[in-house]
Amino acid sequence: MSTDNYYIEKELSWLSFNERVLQEAADKNVPIIERVRFLGIFSSNLDEFYQVRFADVKRRILISEEQGGGNEAKELLIRIQQKVLKLNQDFDHLYNDILLEMARRHIFLVNERQLTEYQQNWLKKHFVSNLLPHITPIILTDDMDVLSFLKDAYSYLAVELKKEGEATRYALIEIPTDEIERFIKVPEPKGKRRRKTIILLDNIIRLCLDEIFRGFFDYDSIEAYAMKMTRDAEYDLTNEVDHSLLENMSDSLDQRLTALPVRFVYQRDMPQDMVKKLIQMLKISDLDSVLPGARYHNFKDFIGFPNVSMKYLENPPLPPLDSADFTVFDNAFDAIRNRDVLLYYPYHTFRHMTDWCVRHLSTRKYAASASIFTAWRKTAVSSTP
Repeated sequence: MSTDNYYIEKELSWLSFNERVLQEAADKNVPIIERVRFLGIFSSNLDEFYQVRFADVKRRILISEEQGGGNEAKELLIRIQQKVLKLNQDFDHLYNDILLEMARRHIFLVNERQLTEYQQNWLKKHFVSNLLPHITPIILTDDMDVLSFLKDAYSYLAVELKKEGEATRYALIEIPTDEIERFIKVPEPKGKRRRKTIILLDNIIRLCLDEIFRGFFDYDSIEAYAMKMTRDAEYDLTNEVDHSLLENMSDSLDQRLTALPVRFVYQRDMPQDMVKKLIQMLKISDLDSVLPGARYHNFKDFIGFPNVSMKYLENPPLPPLDSADFTVFDNAFDAIRNRDVLLYYPYHTFRHMTDWCVRHLSTRKYAASASIFTAWRKTAVSSTP
């Protein structure tokens, strides 16, 4: 019996691990808000998988084709895509189930078509006052290098503007989650205070497309569709032996800005003409993963999904733990002089590390640095889970 039967490819093993994360989101014994957050963890993990593992398989295929080798890597790529497609389908079904579970607890995650007139008016005012300054639409032209400015693993809205007798215009809008929370709590009218309504930033932008484009373009209809691109972000720190580790890491991070995509996810009801145009502009190859998806992308933001209702809908926060290897000594130096100490984060408090660093700076008479570090320690300790 071949020993190959004892092993499976590490990429498929990794996807099976992430499938177990999805199973945590499906577990009805887990509080409902935590189940939503597990969806975010699954999505964040999958982003990293494509940036590193999938990109490595694609690179192996290209090298194999140049050398006239076998098709093992290409067969693995097909199996990966089949597995991911199945996981995405499970994710979509699970997401809808969780929405129903939250609705039973009077928490509603709505889209722009499910708002009352009162809520629409409130959101339009909120958009003009607080959100519009962060919105920068980009009109797509045939000679534009989209890859030079499109950010990796960010969610975008691809906008279609149609005018009878004229060519269709396309634009991209970045969902500005760097500056604005992605989840907005919408006020309820009197008499419905028990109901908690949340809307995604994506849907507020969909609701207010006219506020963005009106006056700049004349159009008969305007529609927006979600899309997301993931770049090859593989680190290669071994080639430049004459460079320091810091220099090699810096070069690898810079490469992320210009690396070619390995995955393109788009809203499944996006018009095919728009899909083809975006694939062409993003230079998507046959080896890349092109996946139709649901209405929302970048689910990693759901790791921070807010609990707007009862406390029992999420797990209570765990206090940081002191390490007994430190507490039995007067200071950190005595502790590490006695023995090596292994700390587990985020479970152990970060105070042991900051105390050691401050004392180390102080003993070297770096008073200015120590005072700066002390100020930072207060921030770090206050933010420790």
